[in-house]
Amino acid sequence: MDYENFKERFVEDLRDKLYESGAEVNISVHTVNKLNESYEAVTVTPEGSNIGVNIGIDKFYEALDNGKTYEEVVDKAVEVINGGISQRPDFDINALSDYSQMKEKLAMEVVSAETNAEMLATVPHQNIEDMAVVYRFVLNSDDEGRASILVTNQLLQSMGVTPEQLHADAMENAPQIKPVEIKGMSEVMAEMMGVEQAEMMGIFPVAPEDEQIYVATVPDKVHGAGVLAYQDFMEKAAERAGGDFFILPSSIHEILIVPDNGKMGLKELESMVKEVNATQVAPADKLTDSVYHYDSKAKIFELGEKFVARQAEKEAEKAAEQDAEKGSVLGSLKAKKDEVAKTPRKEVIDKAAKSKGGEAI
Repeated sequence: MDYENFKERFVEDLRDKLYESGAEVNISVHTVNKLNESYEAVTVTPEGSNIGVNIGIDKFYEALDNGKTYEEVVDKAVEVINGGISQRPDFDINALSDYSQMKEKLAMEVVSAETNAEMLATVPHQNIEDMAVVYRFVLNSDDEGRASILVTNQLLQSMGVTPEQLHADAMENAPQIKPVEIKGMSEVMAEMMGVEQAEMMGIFPVAPEDEQIYVATVPDKVHGAGVLAYQDFMEKAAERAGGDFFILPSSIHEILIVPDNGKMGLKELESMVKEVNATQVAPADKLTDSVYHYDSKAKIFELGEKFVARQAEKEAEKAAEQDAEKGSVLGSLKAKKDEVAKTPRKEVIDKAAKSKGGEAI
């Protein structure tokens, strides 16, 4: 069964199964555009509600290809839909149009500008190198899941709010509801495997001066890369790193901070990021393949390649200044030599004799 035939039959059978179970719902099929991905989905919305459940058709088609029977796939979809409807977050839908209430739920996320170019045309955003900051109202976030709404141009216009006001409010509110967490990699590993196990393996604890990588994210570990946009993040990271540092985009959920202490170079870090993204990061969670750098003295955040180019330019300027200074000294000495060479011999002898208290011949 090809995908188009599956989709048509799948939607009809879902509708029949849900109606048979007594569910009063509306069913539609449309394309869902999410950050980093888009997919065709069946949207099921209970009668009288504006909040429904989306299920990706492609995921269930893959299950069929992986050996599940068609009946098993449909039954599983019905189970997922019923579970999603029963667990929908409880909030006032009318509040969505009240910005004074919604801004308290405002958070920031960082995504790839290139991958999400089409999406970014429809949402307010600010660029940070080859990334973009977008905004989201987080309605609910706990161990059971997360409910949120991406702020679109249309939604913002309906609220009567400017992009500038949205950004200012997000800069103030996001660090409050999703505060930044910066931990050494040794501490993160100890949390994952248990302190005793980490101690036995010699991973934890590690002296601050020996910590080579730090992990930055937020408490719920969801879209934690957004901390890059926080006003004081770079200063906090520089304090932990002991000065300048590189940033590796581990995923949209966290970033890695590597002190710029000469132990790892840009090319090595770029190769590491590309390999990890290609082999270990899901496409939906990928941020970028780039490596970034923060100059703690100049307070400049930039792509690693820009940092290297800027340093090379500074070195070239310094060398030019040194050459100019050296040339100036040599020029001064040469001028003095030329002056002596042009002075009449008798005048030179007179001066020499007088300096010694003698008499010229």
